[in-house]
Amino acid sequence: MSDTSVPDTEHRGLTGMLPARLRPYALLARFDRPIGWWLLFWPGAWAIALSGGAISRWGLLLWFLAGAIAMRGAGCTYNDIVDRDLDRQVERTRSRPLASGAVSLKAAWAWLAMLCLVGLVVLLQLNLVAAAIAVGSLALVAAYPFMKRITWWPQAWLGLVFSWAALVGWAAVTGAMSVAGILIYAGSIFWVIGYDTIYALQDVEDDALVGVRSSARALGRAVRPGVAIFYLLAILFWGAALWVVRPDPVALLALLPGALHLVWQVVTLKPQDGASALRRFRSNRDAGLLIFAAFLVVGTATAL
Repeated sequence: MSDTSVPDTEHRGLTGMLPARLRPYALLARFDRPIGWWLLFWPGAWAIALSGGAISRWGLLLWFLAGAIAMRGAGCTYNDIVDRDLDRQVERTRSRPLASGAVSLKAAWAWLAMLCLVGLVVLLQLNLVAAAIAVGSLALVAAYPFMKRITWWPQAWLGLVFSWAALVGWAAVTGAMSVAGILIYAGSIFWVIGYDTIYALQDVEDDALVGVRSSARALGRAVRPGVAIFYLLAILFWGAALWVVRPDPVALLALLPGALHLVWQVVTLKPQDGASALRRFRSNRDAGLLIFAAFLVVGTATAL
């Protein structure tokens, strides 16, 4: 495989320093693109923070981060196994290790198994309720690669998958599920739909040619107001979660920085500019941090 990176890669740092024979496996797991595991990590971190466990159970945050890196890598590997033929037809993805032939199908399955073993180690750190909830996500993960073939809204399915850590994180701290945890999860679903619609703008033309469906194609010219609605729903659900934990109007102000960041994404987004879409998509790492700060402040204050 050539050393050419797809547009949204960060093909440098540790990934770039790996021996040539190992680099395709790192690229298969998207270790060159840390934005993915940040986005998978944040919902779980939010739930840990708002449930009051970010300080007293800070080790959970590290385990969730490790799990996000491993399971995002496993998910990407599985996705590329399923999509290897489609990936060869899309400019942005044809250089991926499986599509390009740098990694064999057999080796990809073995790599997937290794990443899942890391996920299993993380799973064993959780209480039984949280572990059972975590296992419940496997069916959603397995079905995701096929959604783009059967629905115009695969981003909604991705929202169900990428937000699942919110349910696991809440149960990991409290040992049970509550309305607040479910509200965090619901808000995260709409956040994921919003940012992944932005991400899908890069592939609209290629997706149309090969018949891949996406929310970006479904929304068409209404993509900016569509993303705005998804982000608004996310903020409303997160605000409701804050209210359940601490029914104080001042607590809602903690969400203001994160909300303003999402507004900035929508206002400055240029749907026809793939580079603009990619920058706004990647900025959701910072949006996640701002939401985490809001939940941390309120959750910690309530736990005192």
